[in-house]
Amino acid sequence: MNIDFSLLITEISLAILGLTVFTLGLILPAKSSQKGLGTFSLCGLLVILALTIASWGNQGETLGGMYLADYFTSFFKILSLTALILVILGSKNYVNSQIENHLEYYSTLIFATLGMIIMFSAGDFITLYLGLELMTISFIVLTSFRRTNGKSLEAGMKYLLLAGLSSAVLLYGLSLVYGAAGTVFIKEIAGNIAQGYFNPLLIVGLAMLIAGFGFKISAAPFHMWAPDVYEGAPTPVTAFLAVGSKAASFAVLIRVFLGAFLEMQEQWTMLIAFLAALSMLIGNLTAFAQTNIKRMLAFSSIAQAGYILVGLVAANEAGIKGVMFYSFIYVFATIGAFTVVSEVYNKTGSDDIADYAGLSQRAPLAAVVLLISMLSMAGIPPLAGFTGKYYLFITVVQDYLWLVYLGLILSMVSVYYYLRVVLVMFRDEPADPAPLKLGSTASLTLWLTLAATLFLGIYPWPLAKLANTVAIAFLAGL
Repeated sequence: MNIDFSLLITEISLAILGLTVFTLGLILPAKSSQKGLGTFSLCGLLVILALTIASWGNQGETLGGMYLADYFTSFFKILSLTALILVILGSKNYVNSQIENHLEYYSTLIFATLGMIIMFSAGDFITLYLGLELMTISFIVLTSFRRTNGKSLEAGMKYLLLAGLSSAVLLYGLSLVYGAAGTVFIKEIAGNIAQGYFNPLLIVGLAMLIAGFGFKISAAPFHMWAPDVYEGAPTPVTAFLAVGSKAASFAVLIRVFLGAFLEMQEQWTMLIAFLAALSMLIGNLTAFAQTNIKRMLAFSSIAQAGYILVGLVAANEAGIKGVMFYSFIYVFATIGAFTVVSEVYNKTGSDDIADYAGLSQRAPLAAVVLLISMLSMAGIPPLAGFTGKYYLFITVVQDYLWLVYLGLILSMVSVYYYLRVVLVMFRDEPADPAPLKLGSTASLTLWLTLAATLFLGIYPWPLAKLANTVAIAFLAGL
């Protein structure tokens, strides 16, 4: 079997970087020396991102079709690397003060990203599952990283148990599809179905795949892990879990359901539409009662999963474009919000919304970024979230108008609990009027996410055109 290593530049580079960071951490055991591992990881990731962008046109298959390199995978590679770079950049102060073992922290983040990339580059179910487990195990470790914090350990235990359960369901679903279709290769499954080959086990397997992936994207009713894990995990890990894991799982959903089961679209689109509606409903309504900002953002994330699922319901070029566009802009709004949460916790030791009183006076930049990020997630124009939701909902107006109405109504409902935080920041007087000084890297991250959220809302055309081009190429390759 010939292996084209030029198609694996990103993956090989990430593996080397992760091992190098871990080795350097062992060589430099002093905590003061380990603080440089974040900068080293950041520089390495910037180089890998540049290599990934430079190899954009290098497309093909390797390992006998088990591994795919196309425009679709390149887009999500760039998204995953961008998210990780922003998370590391924005959390250096938090990590230096709250995390002890830097070598394990940074190397595990890198290996989690490698798992994501293997997931959505997989051409068969075995490779997909290996990537999924690498990502999941890495996040289990990261979630429980604060070993002296009870909530962090609780989050790690819950994520371990529920992730194991969801992985078992997913693996059983993959096994049923393999038994029914006679192959583990995604393209071969599509070919067999197109030729009229059908087995009732495919329907059962599809349902189990939806349940397994529903856990990964925290879609209702498979969302029970998200609030506790988001609250207990270190805040940078929560941010990366919210954007990286979710984006990678949506990429896999598109790869599997449109790549293998497009001919069976009638059997699964209504179920996906129901999950989208339920996620939007439960996520937005439950967020009202939250007093902890990380739990509130967790339920907001559940609602966001519902919005993105709308693009999968469309199951066409416009739907793929909407999923890709929204997944990318969601990175900036979410990481911007969680960077603020990380800095506030680092200074106050609290995630309670009440402790954000007077943040506009203590740290104006943080308050503005949190405001813009939340309004973008609510879909308020002219921010990027509004454009993203437009691209998603316009795809299902003809066949699922009820889903559009529900999404628009609940988007307006979400404004209430977002503005509740805004009122605390801008209206209430702070208990401690002393300025809350942000770290230089955190400030840079806030400026970058703010600029991206505003720019992609006012001028979305470059990213929208790129997403559309990738969607056309993806469908042409099926």
